[in-house]
Amino acid sequence: MLEKIEKFQILLLGLVLAIGGICATSIVASKLSRDVITVTGSNSQIVTSDRGSYEFEVEARGTSRANAYGIIRKQKPIVIKYLKEQGFKDNEIEEKYINGYNIYQYTSNGNSTDNVIGFNASQKFSVKSDDVNKIKKVSTDINILTEQGVNISGYEPSYFYSKLSDLKVEMLEKASKDAKQRATAMLKATHNRVGKIQSVQMGVFQITPEDSNNVSDSGLSDTTSIRKKVTSVANVTFRVK
Repeated sequence: MLEKIEKFQILLLGLVLAIGGICATSIVASKLSRDVITVTGSNSQIVTSDRGSYEFEVEARGTSRANAYGIIRKQKPIVIKYLKEQGFKDNEIEEKYINGYNIYQYTSNGNSTDNVIGFNASQKFSVKSDDVNKIKKVSTDINILTEQGVNISGYEPSYFYSKLSDLKVEMLEKASKDAKQRATAMLKATHNRVGKIQSVQMGVFQITPEDSNNVSDSGLSDTTSIRKKVTSVANVTFRVK
């Protein structure tokens, strides 16, 4: 009987110690969670693109492949002359491949036949420059070549900011400082102070048109606008003093 009581006491003591350990762990975890604060900081800057590119294609329809390609070759000097008149140098102009396809005859009920009645050819050109206004101008004015018999199809111009890598470093620093200011304001009412940084997690960059508020979980990288808004985000965990 005495042996059973001793075993029961040992079991009870072990249970008390286990409960005490769980409570102690809970208290420590709770204390740690109260000793840190995680805040999101951000920084936005407006930049002006310093590099641009524009791509377009010249199209021609002929009675045969040779005829269509011949039209493209005759129109190419007109295009090159126009681009140089707009201030583009040889190393800023790129002539790309000539592509084409057969045009087939259709029946009265809309079915295609094997009878080739012509050929469509097209050649792409692109220009690039550090003068983004020159890129913008050529993208809006190039259709004037249609008056000289050149069939032009243009794409949307692209604009880039070449110093983005250096800017990102600066902006991440400012986003972290913003996070600290926010944490300070949040802790002011509790009479606590912001301590050292425990961890920092950088968010994705959002590069959007100047007046846009669009965001994406994977980040945005706008190339359609000359003036862009770059936004950085930093999730910072601070010790609480």
